[in-house]
Amino acid sequence: MTMSMAFAAAPAIPRSLTMPRVITLPVPERFDAAVPVVPPLAARHPAGKQKAVVVMGATGTGKSRLAVDLALRFGGEVINSDKMQVYAGLDVVTNKVTDDECAGVPHHLIGVAHPDDEFTAADFRREAARAAAAAAGRGRVPIIAGGSNSYIEELVEGDRRAFRERYECCFLWVDVQLPPLHDFVARRVDQMCRRGLVDEVAAVFDPRRTDYSKGIWRAIGVPELDAYLRSRGLDDEERSRMLAAAVNEIKWNTFRLACRQRGKIQRLAHMWRVLRVDATEVFQKRGPAADEAWQRLVAAPCIDVVRSFLFEEQECSSNMVAAGGKVSVFASAAATSGKTSVFASTAAVV
Repeated sequence: MTMSMAFAAAPAIPRSLTMPRVITLPVPERFDAAVPVVPPLAARHPAGKQKAVVVMGATGTGKSRLAVDLALRFGGEVINSDKMQVYAGLDVVTNKVTDDECAGVPHHLIGVAHPDDEFTAADFRREAARAAAAAAGRGRVPIIAGGSNSYIEELVEGDRRAFRERYECCFLWVDVQLPPLHDFVARRVDQMCRRGLVDEVAAVFDPRRTDYSKGIWRAIGVPELDAYLRSRGLDDEERSRMLAAAVNEIKWNTFRLACRQRGKIQRLAHMWRVLRVDATEVFQKRGPAADEAWQRLVAAPCIDVVRSFLFEEQECSSNMVAAGGKVSVFASAAATSGKTSVFASTAAVV
């Protein structure tokens, strides 16, 4: 399948999945990138429910970047909810955050499971609840971030909604329109290949393995390379053709995953009150322009929302939804929008 065919064939999100509970956060009226960064503040709640932030989004939209931005501002700890990143190994294939990208923020449930094990949604619920309780016990804000929405749903709704009994949750959705997201994901796969994706998979390739439905072996980027890695007896031209086909398949499967994730978030919005931030413009820019757009369009409004949520400066309720599904900005974002992200550009968005 050619790239143009892949773009054309990408499934669209049905109009019927547009949810009234999704509130789109608008752009702040003013933005001053030169304002100094305020020190991070840990939110403590001596009585009543603790508070947790949940960052959702399709693959490649910047969930990890936003989670780190919020953790640095409010004294948070990030709990990974990506079902492939919980496994040890294949760091490039699974797009695990690097030490630099973590920026000193504690991250939990990354690389904790054996590659051959089945880390189920129930396993995630149990371990994520423990990590959140430990973080809250330290006076930190648990920030659950990742693209596996079945994990998030199990955490929030499973075990008789025990998590919801203990935590008040703020749900943030970093959304990107599909065409620019497709373009970005294609570039990111190419970048992953330059970082050693193929060599990483080749290093753990086992010709006796035929089942790619369990553990880390189902991660996009592993089964697609099976035929290429078995073709060592062929000539270089044929192997190059097979590698190109495998890379295109990785891109296409990633597009399909993004569509499924986006649809799942819209379904979850039936149950939860989800605040949506549109990051599309960020992905239409490159370099410093993309970083500025991220701070202005994503980080600043989300910081305002989370500050209001944690410290109850101003309540956000369903009756604040205005025409077109938008809600008023809580407060000026200028005072907290000056941090330069450790993610150098959208090419590093995870």
